[in-house]
Amino acid sequence: MSRWRRWRGIVYGGMLALGIAGLPAGCAQEGAQPTRTLTAADTADQILQKMVHLVTTDGVLRTRVLADTAYLYDVSQLVRLKVVKVTFYDENGRETSTVVADSGLYHMNDGSMDAWGHVFATTPDGRRLRSSELRYDVAANQISSSREFTYDRGDQHLEGNGFTSDPDFRNVSTEQPRGGPGGEAGKPDKGFLLPGQ
Repeated sequence: MSRWRRWRGIVYGGMLALGIAGLPAGCAQEGAQPTRTLTAADTADQILQKMVHLVTTDGVLRTRVLADTAYLYDVSQLVRLKVVKVTFYDENGRETSTVVADSGLYHMNDGSMDAWGHVFATTPDGRRLRSSELRYDVAANQISSSREFTYDRGDQHLEGNGFTSDPDFRNVSTEQPRGGPGGEAGKPDKGFLLPGQ
């Protein structure tokens, strides 16, 4: 072997040794760290387009959930919904109310649901509810919101900062109510008869 090749081997070997020795020091440097790491729990197990989900009790339709897109997470039993429409039915299968929203979260284990973003609920007899969020609790058989809302029924107008009600909006309990029969929106009105009373 020539003298030049020996020196070149020693130089390259030394550079390699220095590089390997400096590797742990280079890895320990604080640099830009990702704010979030994508793991398997963050990704949907299934993605459905134009989802339809029917809930029945003793063969009678009780709830119909429609969504433009649904992201199903098997482990947590959650379904994240985009562009949602939920229709509720009574024990005889007659429609009692319909809720539409920009987004929602459906809990597969108990049938509860949260909706948010331009939530609009209606009943077949013309009652209307608007809010930025709505929660449906199956166990309690009630809907609620902790956000501002408006509710209209005929000439009655009600606003408030939160409410609790049955799914067909017959018995409504309101936090900080404003409005009333023929009353001005945004102003308190004593003597307002809540729907269902």
